[in-house]
Amino acid sequence: MRSEFPERVSYNRFVELQSKSVLPMLVFLQTCCLSKCSGISFLDYTVLKACHYKREKQNKVFKGTATKGRGTIGWFFGFKLHIVINERGEIIDFLITQGNVDDRQPVKDKTFHDKVFGKIFADRGYIGHDLFEQLFVDGIHLVTRIRKKMKMH
Repeated sequence: MRSEFPERVSYNRFVELQSKSVLPMLVFLQTCCLSKCSGISFLDYTVLKACHYKREKQNKVFKGTATKGRGTIGWFFGFKLHIVINERGEIIDFLITQGNVDDRQPVKDKTFHDKVFGKIFADRGYIGHDLFEQLFVDGIHLVTRIRKKMKMH
């Protein structure tokens, strides 16, 4: 498809430009592409791998910003994308953190969930008594499944 992309860059140059394009893209998404909450929201995260975790010492693109973390699939080197969507699948808010940040930490930040109200559904990784209480005070009811080894009171 060379005719469709006459001014394409090489793969090496693409990798170099990748880290420079992240910030403008995030600003665009935050200012133009977010939707409104309707009272029912879903919260989860996904892993954004910078490279294989065994090659983290060789990584130069996100040196100093990407970290090693553990996700549901295993170890990775990169970032976590925390995202809140409404029942129509439209993005309400998102946040990118380093890979070693606890899943619950961004949700504790009021600025991340200030656009959300009503019920928010999340997986078991977001279970925490203090998080549940903090969200409840802010008008959000966190709904998760109970962990297998958790005792019911």
